[in-house]
Amino acid sequence: MNMIEGCPGSRMLNFKDKDQKSDDGPEGKIESRLRQWPIQMHLISPVAPYFKGADVLLTADCVAYALGDFHRDYLDGKSMAVACPKLDVNQEIYLQKIKAWFDDARINSLTVLIMQVPCCSGLLNLVKQAAQEASRKVPIKYVVAGVQGDILEEGWVTD
Repeated sequence: MNMIEGCPGSRMLNFKDKDQKSDDGPEGKIESRLRQWPIQMHLISPVAPYFKGADVLLTADCVAYALGDFHRDYLDGKSMAVACPKLDVNQEIYLQKIKAWFDDARINSLTVLIMQVPCCSGLLNLVKQAAQEASRKVPIKYVVAGVQGDILEEGWVTD
């Protein structure tokens, strides 16, 4: 087994230059579109090199399990972070990190991908609050996924 030494959450890895292949690898394997590590919101640095000027995806933890084509349709070409608005504690840190994406990393765009369950809207609400408090405006798209893998709603956050 090839293990990363030490806690990988504290070790920043940038896969941006990884060769992007077609959808199918050997024997029909779909290639990962993940561009960096770590991805958990508590562990990321909002000013890491892979966030600067990037298109960013902030997704609820459950989304990738519900959407079969998550990597191809949503992750491809984006830096990302994951969070759970129901179970994660100390979400004030998330608010500060999202604001830092806008003002310090100067991200290009933010897509927020959440599930249809009521608690998931908390993630979108955090993003809206951060956008109001940030000095720089960034286009914010939201996508609501159904628990059976369908897309129920898409739109843009407006002031």
